[in-house]
Amino acid sequence: EDISSVLDKLHEAASKADGKAYFALFSNDAVFYGTDATERWPIAKFKPYAQKRFDTGTGWTYKKTERNIFLSKDGNTAWFDERLDNKSGEARGSGVLIKENGKWLIAQYNLLFPVPNEIFDPIYEMVKIYNEKK
Repeated sequence: EDISSVLDKLHEAASKADGKAYFALFSNDAVFYGTDATERWPIAKFKPYAQKRFDTGTGWTYKKTERNIFLSKDGNTAWFDERLDNKSGEARGSGVLIKENGKWLIAQYNLLFPVPNEIFDPIYEMVKIYNEKK
């Protein structure tokens, strides 16, 4: 499978709440970074969290609007960045895929919501205040 197809399948499986298909796309030692600063999920810990949600029939839907893929010289590592459309607006994904036994697997995925520069300072201040209250 090519790299773009793996990423497309990731988003499709998440949208359909298909945990089996979703997690089959990750390497055994993958890490998923969520949008919260505390969300650094080794795949073994992310699976039960996400599967619990998938079991309710609810996934999450992100549609690719742009994607850039880069390949290492030896052809066994790829990294990407993508712009995504979500019900809440634009999101971005980036990460790394590795080729294992001829199959591309996601080794790292990082999901984020970009903040426009014009409103960065007030947003950052809100996050700072929130974190100080914890």
